Amino acid sequence: MSSEARLYTFSQETKDHLRKFRLGTSRSNEPQAVIYMINKQTKEIRQDEDGTVYKSLEELADDLPDHSPRFILLSYPLTLPSGRMSVPYVMLYYLPTTCNSELRMLYAGAKELMRNTSEVTRILDLESSEELEEVPAKLGAA
Repeated sequence: MSSEARLYTFSQETKDHLRKFRLGTSRSNEPQAVIYMINKQTKEIRQDEDGTVYKSLEELADDLPDHSPRFILLSYPLTLPSGRMSVPYVMLYYLPTTCNSELRMLYAGAKELMRNTSEVTRILDLESSEELEEVPAKLGAA
Protein backbone atom coordinates (compact mmCIF):
# COMPACT_ATOMS: atom_id res chain seq x y z
CA MET A 1 0.00 0.00 0.00
CA SER A 2 1.37 3.41 -0.93
CA SER A 3 2.02 6.02 1.72
CA GLU A 4 -0.69 8.22 0.17
CA ALA A 5 -3.27 5.47 0.60
CA ARG A 6 -2.42 5.25 4.30
CA LEU A 7 -2.51 9.01 4.87
CA TYR A 8 -5.64 9.91 2.90
CA THR A 9 -8.99 8.11 3.06
CA PHE A 10 -12.15 7.77 1.00
CA SER A 11 -15.43 6.66 2.60
CA GLN A 12 -17.24 3.82 0.86
CA GLU A 13 -19.96 6.33 0.01
CA THR A 14 -17.39 8.54 -1.74
CA LYS A 15 -15.92 5.60 -3.67
CA ASP A 16 -19.43 4.61 -4.77
CA HIS A 17 -20.17 8.19 -5.84
CA LEU A 18 -16.92 8.39 -7.84
CA ARG A 19 -17.80 5.21 -9.72
CA LYS A 20 -21.42 6.24 -10.30
CA PHE A 21 -20.36 9.67 -11.59
CA ARG A 22 -17.75 8.19 -13.96
CA LEU A 23 -20.15 5.63 -15.40
CA GLY A 24 -23.14 8.00 -15.48
CA THR A 25 -21.37 10.75 -17.39
CA SER A 26 -19.72 8.69 -20.11
CA ARG A 27 -22.65 9.12 -22.51
CA SER A 28 -23.79 12.56 -21.40
CA ASN A 29 -24.56 15.30 -23.92
CA GLU A 30 -23.76 18.13 -21.50
CA PRO A 31 -20.76 18.96 -19.32
CA GLN A 32 -20.89 17.65 -15.78
CA ALA A 33 -18.49 18.45 -12.96
CA VAL A 34 -18.21 17.77 -9.23
CA ILE A 35 -15.84 19.33 -6.71
CA TYR A 36 -13.84 17.28 -4.20
CA MET A 37 -11.95 18.57 -1.20
CA ILE A 38 -9.76 17.21 1.60
CA ASN A 39 -10.77 17.54 5.23
CA LYS A 40 -7.63 18.96 6.89
CA GLN A 41 -8.23 17.20 10.22
CA THR A 42 -9.21 13.69 9.08
CA LYS A 43 -7.44 13.72 5.64
CA GLU A 44 -10.62 12.32 4.14
CA ILE A 45 -11.19 13.15 0.47
CA ARG A 46 -14.88 13.80 -0.14
CA GLN A 47 -17.29 15.69 -2.34
CA ASP A 48 -17.85 19.38 -1.56
CA GLU A 49 -20.53 20.02 1.10
CA ASP A 50 -23.42 20.88 -1.19
CA GLY A 51 -22.87 17.96 -3.61
CA THR A 52 -23.72 20.08 -6.65
CA VAL A 53 -23.26 18.61 -10.13
CA TYR A 54 -22.27 21.57 -12.29
CA LYS A 55 -23.58 21.76 -15.87
CA SER A 56 -21.37 24.60 -17.08
CA LEU A 57 -17.81 25.80 -16.59
CA GLU A 58 -19.08 29.30 -15.72
CA GLU A 59 -21.22 27.93 -12.89
CA LEU A 60 -18.25 25.93 -11.64
CA ALA A 61 -15.93 28.97 -11.76
CA ASP A 62 -18.35 30.94 -9.57
CA ASP A 63 -18.20 28.31 -6.80
CA LEU A 64 -14.44 27.74 -6.66
CA PRO A 65 -12.74 29.23 -3.59
CA ASP A 66 -10.10 31.93 -4.15
CA HIS A 67 -7.51 30.64 -1.68
CA SER A 68 -8.06 26.89 -1.37
CA PRO A 69 -7.19 24.00 -3.73
CA ARG A 70 -9.79 21.54 -5.05
CA PHE A 71 -10.02 18.44 -7.20
CA ILE A 72 -12.69 18.76 -9.90
CA LEU A 73 -13.91 15.77 -11.87
CA LEU A 74 -15.15 16.83 -15.28
CA SER A 75 -16.94 14.98 -18.04
CA TYR A 76 -16.93 17.28 -21.06
CA PRO A 77 -18.62 16.22 -24.32
CA LEU A 78 -17.03 17.80 -27.36
CA THR A 79 -16.63 17.45 -31.08
CA LEU A 80 -13.09 16.67 -32.20
CA PRO A 81 -11.58 18.37 -35.28
CA SER A 82 -12.25 15.09 -37.14
CA GLY A 83 -15.99 15.57 -36.47
CA ARG A 84 -16.15 12.65 -34.05
CA MET A 85 -17.88 13.07 -30.67
CA SER A 86 -15.80 12.47 -27.56
CA VAL A 87 -16.54 12.65 -23.83
CA PRO A 88 -13.20 13.01 -22.03
CA TYR A 89 -13.28 12.33 -18.28
CA VAL A 90 -10.57 14.40 -16.62
CA MET A 91 -9.53 15.78 -13.27
CA LEU A 92 -8.91 19.48 -12.92
CA TYR A 93 -6.31 20.11 -10.24
CA TYR A 94 -7.24 23.58 -9.03
CA LEU A 95 -4.34 25.10 -7.09
CA PRO A 96 -4.67 28.89 -6.77
CA THR A 97 -1.39 30.79 -6.48
CA THR A 98 -2.76 32.50 -3.35
CA CYS A 99 -3.23 29.35 -1.24
CA ASN A 100 -0.87 28.65 1.66
CA SER A 101 1.92 26.09 1.52
CA GLU A 102 0.24 23.74 4.02
CA LEU A 103 -2.76 23.33 1.71
CA ARG A 104 -0.49 23.04 -1.35
CA MET A 105 1.34 20.13 0.27
CA LEU A 106 -1.89 18.48 1.45
CA TYR A 107 -3.40 18.46 -2.06
CA ALA A 108 -0.13 17.66 -3.86
CA GLY A 109 0.24 14.53 -1.74
CA ALA A 110 -3.24 13.32 -2.68
CA LYS A 111 -3.15 14.16 -6.40
CA GLU A 112 -2.12 10.73 -7.73
CA LEU A 113 -4.35 8.86 -5.27
CA MET A 114 -7.33 10.95 -6.39
CA ARG A 115 -6.39 10.34 -10.03
CA ASN A 116 -6.21 6.58 -9.53
CA THR A 117 -9.32 6.31 -7.36
CA SER A 118 -11.47 8.40 -9.71
CA GLU A 119 -10.05 6.62 -12.80
CA VAL A 120 -9.66 9.80 -14.86
CA THR A 121 -7.74 9.66 -18.12
CA ARG A 122 -5.80 12.88 -17.60
CA ILE A 123 -5.17 15.80 -15.24
CA LEU A 124 -5.26 19.49 -16.15
CA ASP A 125 -3.63 21.93 -13.71
CA LEU A 126 -5.38 25.26 -13.11
CA GLU A 127 -4.16 28.22 -11.08
CA SER A 128 -7.31 30.36 -11.35
CA SER A 129 -11.00 29.95 -12.09
CA GLU A 130 -10.49 32.06 -15.24
CA GLU A 131 -8.43 29.20 -16.72
CA LEU A 132 -11.61 27.11 -16.92
CA GLU A 133 -12.37 28.96 -20.17
CA GLU A 134 -9.33 27.24 -21.74
CA VAL A 135 -10.40 23.71 -20.80
CA PRO A 136 -12.36 22.92 -24.02
CA ALA A 137 -9.34 23.89 -26.13
CA LYS A 138 -7.00 21.84 -23.94
CA LEU A 139 -9.30 18.85 -24.39
CA GLY A 140 -9.16 19.21 -28.16
CA ALA A 141 -12.56 20.69 -29.02
CA ALA A 142 -13.09 21.76 -32.61
